[in-house]
Amino acid sequence: MPDKTPARERLLKAAAELFYRDGVGATGIDAITAHAGVAKMSLYNNFASKADLVNAYVEGRRAEWHELLRLRLAVASTPRERVLAVFDSYVDHAVRAYEWGFRGCGLLNAAAELAVGDPARATVAAQKDDVEHLFREHLGEMRSDPGAVAELAEHLSFLLEGAMSRAGLDGHDARLKAARKMVVSMLDRFESPRQ
Repeated sequence: MPDKTPARERLLKAAAELFYRDGVGATGIDAITAHAGVAKMSLYNNFASKADLVNAYVEGRRAEWHELLRLRLAVASTPRERVLAVFDSYVDHAVRAYEWGFRGCGLLNAAAELAVGDPARATVAAQKDDVEHLFREHLGEMRSDPGAVAELAEHLSFLLEGAMSRAGLDGHDARLKAARKMVVSMLDRFESPRQ
């Protein structure tokens, strides 16, 4: 029975897998259309160019992460749990990528291949800013010292992205889980600063 999924969805699904698994530059239009099971003209009927498809891929990954984060935040009842939910959402996103061979953050991987000024790079930067902003917001609920909040938010952002990069090199999420444990002890100190 033929696949009745719209061509655009099939192309996005194929591009997501191939861009993540093989890289943006190494993945040609022919590979994407073959993987999606559509004619090349279907790609150009749905996307103005490969760059347009790459941008849609990046937007899609960002939206996936936001949905995973939303689910985690829905069950987080304290600011501390909300900080940890950000880390947990990254673990959740990593688990989704295992079927393609886990390579770390698909957003950073794509951004590394794109030219400075590419709109998709701005989308990746915005997602990373989202993360740091979330940390700042939730930490601010825990302590009313703006300097300490900003410093720890930046630190947690670097820790999370570094852990994701190392996890991608390792091919599994152990580094993310180790980083989460570090965050728990950092939050203990943050909540109970020395007088």
